[in-house]
Amino acid sequence: MEMIRVDSSAIKAVGYDPITSRMTIAFIQGHAYDFCRVPRYIFEGLLTASSKGSYYNDHIRDRYQC
Repeated sequence: MEMIRVDSSAIKAVGYDPITSRMTIAFIQGHAYDFCRVPRYIFEGLLTASSKGSYYNDHIRDRYQC
């Protein structure tokens, strides 16, 4: 999975596999987490959000567990 670097104080990079709908988020602190059955629009929303951390908290955190 290709990881895309993002401009964020909390998130380092984001990757998405459209075949499996799995998203990986790598955080600045060094942890990376996988999220399953993530709709593509959620991934795209994260990439385009002005605040990646707020978008993560509002739309991804505690959802899409594998």
